[in-house]
Amino acid sequence: MTTTADDAFAALGTLLGERLNRSQSDRDLHGRSESHFNDMPPDAVVYPETTDEVAAIVRICAAAGLPLIGWGAGTSLEGHALAPRGGVTVDFNRMNRVLDIAPEDMVVTVQPGVTREQLNTELRSTGLFFPIDPGANASLGGMTSTRASGTTAVRYGTMRANVLALEVVLADGRVIRTGTRAPKSSTGYDLTALFVGAEGTLGLITEVTLKLHGQPEAVRAAVCAFDSMAGAVDAVIATIQSGIPMARIEFVDAAAAAAFNRAASTGWPNAPHLMVEFHGSTQGVEEQVRRFAEIASEFGAQDFRWAAKAEERTALWAMRHNAYRFTLQAFPGSDPVTTDICVPISRLAEAVEETAAEIAASGIPGPIVGHVGDGNFHALLLPRAGDAAEWATAQRLAGNMAERALRLGGTVSGEHGIGLGKTKYMRKEHGDGWDVMGAIKAALDPDGLMNPGKLLPGN
Repeated sequence: MTTTADDAFAALGTLLGERLNRSQSDRDLHGRSESHFNDMPPDAVVYPETTDEVAAIVRICAAAGLPLIGWGAGTSLEGHALAPRGGVTVDFNRMNRVLDIAPEDMVVTVQPGVTREQLNTELRSTGLFFPIDPGANASLGGMTSTRASGTTAVRYGTMRANVLALEVVLADGRVIRTGTRAPKSSTGYDLTALFVGAEGTLGLITEVTLKLHGQPEAVRAAVCAFDSMAGAVDAVIATIQSGIPMARIEFVDAAAAAAFNRAASTGWPNAPHLMVEFHGSTQGVEEQVRRFAEIASEFGAQDFRWAAKAEERTALWAMRHNAYRFTLQAFPGSDPVTTDICVPISRLAEAVEETAAEIAASGIPGPIVGHVGDGNFHALLLPRAGDAAEWATAQRLAGNMAERALRLGGTVSGEHGIGLGKTKYMRKEHGDGWDVMGAIKAALDPDGLMNPGKLLPGN
């Protein structure tokens, strides 16, 4: 007997009651994103509370051939959680418990709906913290699925380096566990790494075990201006190559600094800036501060503004984390296209300068910001809404950034991921490796129901 979509929705209703929602408003909410893609709503939204419920949802939907899309906080930038083929969005908002904190092992296990800010609030009494900071208060399941990073990746690594183990529901409803709490393993394929960054195309993550880090004894942050973009980028390269253990080293160009001034009255010079932070012992941080100031000054740094108090540092980093919002405020009426690339640190200056020159010649605004300590930077391209020519220009600029990254030995995305937006570059970056990814997908999800249309060939 064939199971129809209506049969599946009836079964989901029996399983979940009011936690199955087919209202237009909820479907619309889960059909939009912070990206430039058109809205793509699912046919229904479900709100599981346990792994067993997720497994049951998957089995019901698989029997009816309904696609399944995982949903965290909805902050992705390449349309990862949209539903181009309809189906069921699995919203993990109710799976938001911190399951176990093991301070002696410096690990924590959480459900996927826990956000990074929620986790760090619960960790305050332990002397530990989770450092990955993509800016948005993203869910840890979503951050795992997209292999997120952020401002602190230069010191603490990305999610790839901080996820130790997972619980995953596969496309046939099986529940598997990957990895352990042990710091390392030599037992077969690294299935944990396989699911980190898979963007929900191989299964739905229902538990994440994360590595924690000790809260630093001392923290200092600063912002400084430069006469030129080249000077700021060269200062980043020299700082990294000098071995100074930066916790954060971020770049904003003159256009972004001007947007900060308009939105938050920061009083920064309208010039490129570096934003930096140091973690460690009091003596160690003082030494790092001194060495960085010397290096940056050699490349034209000026107007240093130091922040030692927690509230001062919070205010400083609020500028960087709100760069997207502040820039949109500065350019009302725009239809933003945001993109990122990542290149080897030795090619960073070349990549940034070529990108900035091309944007300047295009006639549309395009502030550049970035986690340049690990070669990753972003452009926020701002064509006017409804202007087809400017929209085409923005798409061309974004495409040229991707091609530039590949030419310089880098990747088309260091942070945003692939989603719907960048699959056209995957063949050029990965070659036959992309087909291998497709073969893995076919083995684990032969009917192509897990987040279809994203990341993989023919998906």
